[in-house]
Amino acid sequence: MWQAIVDKFRRFPAQEKVIRLVLARGFQINDRGRVASGGIEIPHAQIARELDVDRRVVDTTAAAIREDEELWKIFRNVRSMPFLAEVAPVLGLGVIEIAPVDARQTGLLGSVAVSVAQHGLSIRQAVSDDPFFVEDPRLTIITEGKVPGDLVRLLMEIKGVRRVTVY
Repeated sequence: MWQAIVDKFRRFPAQEKVIRLVLARGFQINDRGRVASGGIEIPHAQIARELDVDRRVVDTTAAAIREDEELWKIFRNVRSMPFLAEVAPVLGLGVIEIAPVDARQTGLLGSVAVSVAQHGLSIRQAVSDDPFFVEDPRLTIITEGKVPGDLVRLLMEIKGVRRVTVY
């Protein structure tokens, strides 16, 4: 699906950069054809500066999405979410980052969740990078408490796990 969206802008590399950023950040396109996060509009000049493109490229991309009914159905409903990984240690939560052998493999999240539960830890958050947006995707698990070493060893035994990092 994401590839079909990006393909609509393939002939316009600068607009494709805008599309990828809007999707990766969970931004929306609102009724006015502006990039937004909830009710907060994101200045197109700031997006342009981050991507090193002209502001008019962002304007044009957002307008094109708003005018395309299929695209707008998607982009008006995209939502971002808070990601706890960087604040977890401050909150006394554990962080497990798993690098998969192949991010498209099925069942990895389920196997990890079972292993975490067997160690009596509750999962507060599980975030899996989309391999379409991220070159080296990770599965990040935020746990209710610190992660014991024997859990790390168990996670390394799961088929499809390349590396486990604990913070």
